[in-house]
Amino acid sequence: MEQGFIKVAAVTPKIRVADPAYNAGVICERLEEACKNGAKIIVFPELCITGYTCGDLFLQEILLREASAQLLCIAERTRGKDALVMVGLPLEREGRLYNVAAVLRDGEILGMVPKANIPSYAEFYEGRHFAEGNAEPVPFSFMGKSVPFGTNILFTCETLHGLTVGCEICEDLWVADAPAVNHALQGATVIANLSASNETIGKDEYRELLVKSVSARLLCGYVYASAGEGESTQDLVFGGHNLIAENGTILAQVKRFTCETLYGDIDVWKLLADRRRMGTFGKEPEAAYVKVPFRLEVAETDLQRSFPALPFVPGDAEKRRKRCEEILSIQSYGLKKRYEHTGAKTAVLGISGGLDSTLALLVTVRTFDMLGLDRGAIVAVTMPCFGTTDRTYENACLLARTLGATLEEVDIKEAVTVHFGDIGQDMDCHDVTYENGQARERTQVLMDIANRVGGLVIGTGDMSELALGWATYNGDHMSMYGVNAGVPKTLVRHLVQYYADTCDDKALADVLLDVLDTPVSPELLPPVDGTISQRTEDLVGPYELHDFFLYYMLRCGYSPAKVYRVAKLAFQGLYEDGTILKWLKTFYRRFFAQQFKRSCLPDGPKVGSVALSPRGDLRMPSDASGRLWLDEAERLGQG
Repeated sequence: MEQGFIKVAAVTPKIRVADPAYNAGVICERLEEACKNGAKIIVFPELCITGYTCGDLFLQEILLREASAQLLCIAERTRGKDALVMVGLPLEREGRLYNVAAVLRDGEILGMVPKANIPSYAEFYEGRHFAEGNAEPVPFSFMGKSVPFGTNILFTCETLHGLTVGCEICEDLWVADAPAVNHALQGATVIANLSASNETIGKDEYRELLVKSVSARLLCGYVYASAGEGESTQDLVFGGHNLIAENGTILAQVKRFTCETLYGDIDVWKLLADRRRMGTFGKEPEAAYVKVPFRLEVAETDLQRSFPALPFVPGDAEKRRKRCEEILSIQSYGLKKRYEHTGAKTAVLGISGGLDSTLALLVTVRTFDMLGLDRGAIVAVTMPCFGTTDRTYENACLLARTLGATLEEVDIKEAVTVHFGDIGQDMDCHDVTYENGQARERTQVLMDIANRVGGLVIGTGDMSELALGWATYNGDHMSMYGVNAGVPKTLVRHLVQYYADTCDDKALADVLLDVLDTPVSPELLPPVDGTISQRTEDLVGPYELHDFFLYYMLRCGYSPAKVYRVAKLAFQGLYEDGTILKWLKTFYRRFFAQQFKRSCLPDGPKVGSVALSPRGDLRMPSDASGRLWLDEAERLGQG
């Protein structure tokens, strides 16, 4: 439960139809197992105390009486258990029969939630037995105790900020006006669905789609527990298709026909962050609600969910190829619009033989092809200076020639040397002035060539560099359109690889592969024995770590402690904990100190859910204090 994580379980016991005592026994066994495995919210299927397929036996007083008695037994077995438990049964109230979810905690029945939508079509005939549940909760006397009875009941945890649980039953998920909608608008972050959904061809895919879409639309966690083995197969078969979702993502699901208990870790605080960010997240409904408090012990959740080390890069190869094509299209169409608006016919960009300038050139070529412009109007400028190596220089030249761009070379060594003499910079002092003087000279050259040829300067810097401020202010920081501004460094590599794999040009593919094999470097310091002496990731840290930090800070709203926790899981075996913490501190320090560079960024297209544009996703003051974040990061090293 620490840091907003809550372990949930969807449990499908193997029952006997119309045998509440037996069913209560297996429910309690599975309850014990789920509690031992750390589940704090445990959901059983619809009508599982009796079985969903009792038919007209639901009308028998003896069955109803025994079901209620066994509910008390199950409730007693929750005593001392640190979990909120939901179990289904038929229940009579004022002469009408209801399909109910009983919500239990520590020996008590906290509430009774009836099914709101009663299906009586196709294979379903629930209307023969059950009445639609009332929305507004009313007091209900059950076995001598008064409990709230109605669909509009939420269960709010007093010990985990943001954890509010709502409940619906099977068909409620499938209708247009699902109870979960109002539950979420009233603050529910987790929806439990007690279900008895039979299996037909293709129904599992549709069921999964429903759960994913509802959790995405309501920005909630969704726990779906369905009936399985033991139900009557007279006409139907139930597969126990249990699912756990979080904001459109299936965290876990069981293989059908197994009756396995399904576990998942829902991140409640991430859901709250999503809702805070999404200002259009609905209006409060007018319906009356009862909110029932409960408490859970605060302890660290043993996380079983995975955190991909490369959150910006799909793990599936086919999805990755699709994503790469989509991003290249977004970049190219963004640049295409800029050319159509300005009427420019030429492009100017600096090429270094590195990944970023390579991607920018590929995007520019793609754009010119879309516009029907001659690739020769792309002026690719190589500007060798003190740190340029033969490998990167040759790759830059070969890349431009292979793509049909016009290659220009402007050796800036003399100009930078004169400039250093003008400002009194010692040539042997390889400090920030030595480095940035080269970067600003290159930008001046590009801007002036663009004026000469009537073109636009295409920016090459990527989003990861912008996050860290790893750009020279008014140097490579500046352009007339930054095509890579929304692309993190870890994704740049895959885009170039995708281009190499799909270009059908061996010469081009060969040079792209060599660029991919070249260490990331600004090449602003003299090489050693002809090889790159300045490796970016040795100075600011591995980009795969920084992209991970960036994603979980901005997209998920994680604090430094939470980022550190999941980073240790994601990079286990790759980086020592101390290394992760070192670069996490560097990330926060640079992120807050370098906002002034992002506040005046050139235009560039957003391509993913994380972006740094001061006109779009990140409206952050340049002088915002990072003390809260840095202090927490420092405390991590002391624990």
